[in-house]
Amino acid sequence: MTTTGVWDAAKAGFEMKRKSSFSLLDAEAHRPAPSSQEDGSRMEKLRQLMDHYEPNDPESIQRSFARHLEYSLAITRFNFTMQDAYRAAGLVLRDRLLESLNDTNAYYREQDVKRGYYLSAEYLIGRHMQNAIANLDLEQSFKDAFEDLGMKLEDLFAEEADPALGNGGLGRLAACFLDSMATLSLPCWGYGIRYSYGMFKQGIKDGRQVEEPDFWIGDGCPFEIPRPDVTYPVRFYGKVEEAYENGKNISRWVGGEIVQAMAYDNPIPGFDTYNTNNLRLWRALPSQEFDLDAFSSAHFQDAITQRRKAEDLSAVLYPNDATYEGKELRLRQQYFFVSASLQDLLREFIKRPNYKWEDLPEKVAVQMNDTHPTIAVAEMMRLLVDVQQLQWDRAWELTRKCLNYTNHTVMPEALEKWPVEMMERMLPRHLQIIYQINGIWIQKLLQRYGDGPLIAALSIVEEGDVKKIRMGHLAIIGANKINGVAAIHTEIIKKETFPEYYKWCCDNGEQNKIVNMTNGVTPRRWIHCANPALSEIFTKYLGSQEWLTDMNKLKDMLAYKEDSKLHEEWMAMKRGCKEKLADWLKSKMNLEIDQDALIDIQIKRIHEYKRQLMNILFVIHRYMELKKKSPSERAAFQKRVVLIGGKAASAYVNAKIIIKLINNVAKVINEDPDTKQYLKCAFVPNYCVSAAQVMIPASDISEHISTAGTEASGTSNMKFVMNGGLIVGTMDGANIEIREECGHDTMFIFGCQEHEVAGISARAQEGHYPIDGRLQAVFDEIRSGKFAGQAEPEAQGEFESIINRLCNIRAAGTWDGDKQLVQQTKSRIPVDIFAHHSRTLCACVDLPAWLR
Repeated sequence: MTTTGVWDAAKAGFEMKRKSSFSLLDAEAHRPAPSSQEDGSRMEKLRQLMDHYEPNDPESIQRSFARHLEYSLAITRFNFTMQDAYRAAGLVLRDRLLESLNDTNAYYREQDVKRGYYLSAEYLIGRHMQNAIANLDLEQSFKDAFEDLGMKLEDLFAEEADPALGNGGLGRLAACFLDSMATLSLPCWGYGIRYSYGMFKQGIKDGRQVEEPDFWIGDGCPFEIPRPDVTYPVRFYGKVEEAYENGKNISRWVGGEIVQAMAYDNPIPGFDTYNTNNLRLWRALPSQEFDLDAFSSAHFQDAITQRRKAEDLSAVLYPNDATYEGKELRLRQQYFFVSASLQDLLREFIKRPNYKWEDLPEKVAVQMNDTHPTIAVAEMMRLLVDVQQLQWDRAWELTRKCLNYTNHTVMPEALEKWPVEMMERMLPRHLQIIYQINGIWIQKLLQRYGDGPLIAALSIVEEGDVKKIRMGHLAIIGANKINGVAAIHTEIIKKETFPEYYKWCCDNGEQNKIVNMTNGVTPRRWIHCANPALSEIFTKYLGSQEWLTDMNKLKDMLAYKEDSKLHEEWMAMKRGCKEKLADWLKSKMNLEIDQDALIDIQIKRIHEYKRQLMNILFVIHRYMELKKKSPSERAAFQKRVVLIGGKAASAYVNAKIIIKLINNVAKVINEDPDTKQYLKCAFVPNYCVSAAQVMIPASDISEHISTAGTEASGTSNMKFVMNGGLIVGTMDGANIEIREECGHDTMFIFGCQEHEVAGISARAQEGHYPIDGRLQAVFDEIRSGKFAGQAEPEAQGEFESIINRLCNIRAAGTWDGDKQLVQQTKSRIPVDIFAHHSRTLCACVDLPAWLR
């Protein structure tokens, strides 16, 4: 999209400090006039009053800050806190964001652009202020303004809550995606849920994960814009009535309960562009605020039942789905935000008088981020057929042309399936629509292939003891494009996840329907904000900040690879990052680290396929090797600090046991006077975006060690590489493409490749997979009680259960030291936990000495 036309009038008669930023217009800059002359004349006085932008010199920022402090927050200059100062500074920034957001929306309307809409259940946004100030090119002005008032920007940034509206890579990708869309001047909005409580705060008590509420909006969020005028009804339960009107059969979904979805807007500014896009999050509110009759009858709890039920919808990200009620709440959440979002974007389309329904695919593109929003296929059909009264075939064509689906994983639990009984009760009309879609689809399959097992494999409905709706199948049938998020992952989608569907595509000349779009992350957040010293180095040597929007320009740094001055500056940058990490670890968890040690980090959600367990087994092996050595021999070892962080889903028992094991191992290692000088280990609690911004720049190496073929992409690997870290990892996900781009000598690869996994697994099941003696020694050390002992019999039993699973020991009972049992079971270790190369077996013999 170009930035011309309406902006020309705005640029006349003044000089902008940055070539394409409304934010830095001076006090005399005029905003674009309304497109309608009639509106302009009727509101001339108001137009004149709103004709100017907020000036951005330090003194004007200070005046705006003082005004918000006193008049917006009702705080006096005698009693405000740093939290108050942050909120007032946030409102100063919001004023400028709103100017850009309003002008961007006006520009989109004038240019009559096609709009993208990104539907995601997660947005791991991170702190907003620093990134927004950087993108609006206001860093120096804000810094000067607040330093003159005796405050540091860094202290204000630290006061901001870290909204955990996501779990990991999926939510962080969504946040980076919106940043990049704004930076590329593309008209794309995000839609999601305004969770009152984000992903829980993770505490550690006695080595175990403790989940604490994360009420991130408790002190208010100065950047969000409540939109009480933008609300939509969302229905649940009820029944479907059939009628015959105007010569055709129609279906009406009636009864049940209505929840109101209220919009909260969050401006997302682009870097070096006019654009500020929007993240619209929905809050659930009751259709009936208060039952006065019930209250008057002394039924006080009944009087607020509607509000409580509604607020449950947008209360918590990923409620525990170990129960039926938890699963039902998740489905309610997903439909709630999908329905509100589709109603909103269709309203925007309909209010343009020159649009016809045939224009919908030319003006609307909807991206479903993983399976969470895929009920959008059925909801779009309901809105077009039932509400807008379009014919079924016409509505289906529009739906399939507008919707697209991103698959993020090959893990079965992520490909959601909902019980038919649950959907029939909660979303009866949608179940009818899904059955109709499936019936037409099955007829096409029968015509092409005849009856057979392929039909059952491709059906949206999964038969069995509990009949279920396969949401992944619904998505691929109802989408225009399906994409994987790394080259290897996309091929796995074709060959393993949806092979029958890919066969259909190939047989019908649609081979390009499944495409690859490798995930990415923004260098604005993950270099410029997270590591300003590195950002300064790149800008200094490259001569501009253009690399922040075109990372191909970083290749020009290769011209300086032998430059000793650059080497000195680079090492000073890394040293500074390690100092910051050391201070942070000391303040957060009272952990002291040697800044000369190798910093080895694995931070991602805790999951068996991501293999944090394998990492801690290697740490135990390294510790045991150190213990064997004499003091002089230990001195030859590379000092290492191993940091592991991530949250385990509240119902994921094995992941929580792994966290307990890591903490217990760390306690033993860090208190051992023989080895603590050379090896330290820690589990970093409550991993979040802010924590990552401290840890990633300080890393020397990072671990990305999933079994090949299980990690869809991974994006933290990109963040580490951006900051000059080296990867120890498998040939999985985006590791493969990073290695191709950066060179084979920049990554230490171990383990089997994706095409080898099945064969190794088969041989293991046949008994041809012996456990290496070094790994067996680690198992023995755990079984001995070294890391739990008599003080924690429950933990010891849990640790042994994990080892038993690795060794396929299915019998009940505890370890009794019987070596014969080990001998009998050592050949049955499953490949999903270990691969067959040296790093897996805890030896690292393929790595250079400084990494061992």
